[in-house]
Amino acid sequence: MSELLRVKGLKKHFPIYKGALFPKQVGAVKAVDGVSFSVKKGETLALVGESGCGKSTTGRTILKLLDPTEGQVFYKGKDITNVKGEELRQLRKEMQLIFQDPYASLNPRKTIEKTVTEPMKIFGIDKEERQKRLDRLMNVVGLDTYHKSRYPHEFSGGQRQRIGIARALALNPELIICDEPVSALDVSIQAQVINLLEDLQKEFDLTYVFIAHDLSVVHHISDRVAVMYLGEIVETGEVEELYNDPKHPYTQALLSSIPEAKPNQETDRIILQGDLPSPSNPPQGCKFHTRCPIAEEVCKHKRPVLKQIPGQEHEVACHLVKEVVEDIEPTHV
Repeated sequence: MSELLRVKGLKKHFPIYKGALFPKQVGAVKAVDGVSFSVKKGETLALVGESGCGKSTTGRTILKLLDPTEGQVFYKGKDITNVKGEELRQLRKEMQLIFQDPYASLNPRKTIEKTVTEPMKIFGIDKEERQKRLDRLMNVVGLDTYHKSRYPHEFSGGQRQRIGIARALALNPELIICDEPVSALDVSIQAQVINLLEDLQKEFDLTYVFIAHDLSVVHHISDRVAVMYLGEIVETGEVEELYNDPKHPYTQALLSSIPEAKPNQETDRIILQGDLPSPSNPPQGCKFHTRCPIAEEVCKHKRPVLKQIPGQEHEVACHLVKEVVEDIEPTHV
């Protein structure tokens, strides 16, 4: 598979100002702090981590909804980091977003027909073609065509998310950022939406960056997983390899928290001590060392970089992973 998206050294810092009359910048919230990864065409890369680790900010920065502080974003081999105007407008057709909250992401004053066809109208698609696409999209997301004259308040949460998915597909995109698309839904509806996303991926040859914190959902839908902590990626790998043999202590703690459907089976739950540090004042060295159960002195002073485990499609940023050979060059630099 060819590479569709590459993110290199991406940073997004939000400035902190102090003073009412003459505000002065006194710091920055380092929401995304040097993220690098690639996504192949047709695959699903999951970005996972605790709330506040920078997953959603990463997705919005890729889509140019936020301007990056540093770093580069390549789409189909082209650097799109600084595109603006008409070039950015045309790029919008190929890169779309499914929002987290199906209740807040739909305009309550617009019918479903207007919501889904508005992107088509903006890009000059004629009325007859808009109606054809609308009817097809309603069918593929599992809604009847007579629903198109209704308003969002007449639908359940799962149905609203299907409408959001139809809107994202309106312009035949290739890349879709799924920003926790099932976290606001009931568990029974989550499975339906996940299955729908998988079916649509096969039918329309879509590529997903799937942002989530529910690791059981991620295991089901993703091909590869990138684990984020405090604005950085600490481990990446093929989904089965990472779930079966996690290397980073943070990944191990996350995976140990997945509930098992075996009430009598004892599990070794890893409970992290302390709170997530502030992204405006992250720890020196390894950002995870303040909560890591096996941290050593080197972790407090030296920042680890992603290194590939020999013979595997598996990268980890940890000084204590023995499989990582010290003289391997850091990846994504």
